[in-house]
Amino acid sequence: MKQSAHPIRKSLSLISILCMLLMLTACGFALRGAVAFPFNSIFIGLPLNSPLGGELKRNIRSSGQTTIAADAKSADVALEVLGETREKVILSYNSQGRAREYNLLYNFRFRVVDKDGKEVLTPTGISLKRTISFNESQVLAKESEEVLLYRDMQSDLVQQIMRRLAVLKMD
Repeated sequence: MKQSAHPIRKSLSLISILCMLLMLTACGFALRGAVAFPFNSIFIGLPLNSPLGGELKRNIRSSGQTTIAADAKSADVALEVLGETREKVILSYNSQGRAREYNLLYNFRFRVVDKDGKEVLTPTGISLKRTISFNESQVLAKESEEVLLYRDMQSDLVQQIMRRLAVLKMD
C-alpha cells in the first residue's frame, strides 16, 4: 500500500505546481512598453539646464516617434510650465524643540496647448510628498538622503507627466 501512495503524492505535487504556474501566467503582468503620444512633436517649456526638463526630454525621445521641437511654433503641442516649487516643511519636533521629521513637497503645474494656442490639457497640478527624519549627528547623510528623495520625486513626476501626455485628446 505504501508503494501506491507514493506515485499519487508525486502526481498531486506535480499537478499543484502546474496550477501555480498557470495562475502566474494568467495574472496579466506585462512590462510597460513604449508610450505612444497622439502628437508628432512637442516643445517643453523648461530651461535648457533644468534637470526635470532634461529627464522629461530623454523619456519622450526614448518613446519612439515623438520629437522635441526647439520652439513652440514648430511643435504640434507645447508644454507650458505654470509653476514648480520645492518645499521642506517641519513635520515634528523632538523633546528639545528641534526638528525631528520633515515633509519634502514637490509641486508642479503645467498645461498643454496646440499650435493655435488652444488648450489641449487644462492647467494640471501634480503634488508629491516624501517624509524624511532628521538626526543632528548625521547631517551630511540626511542632506544626501534629501537630494536622493527629490531626485526620486522628479522621476515620479516625469512618469506622471508622460502618462498625462499619452492620453491627450487631439482634435
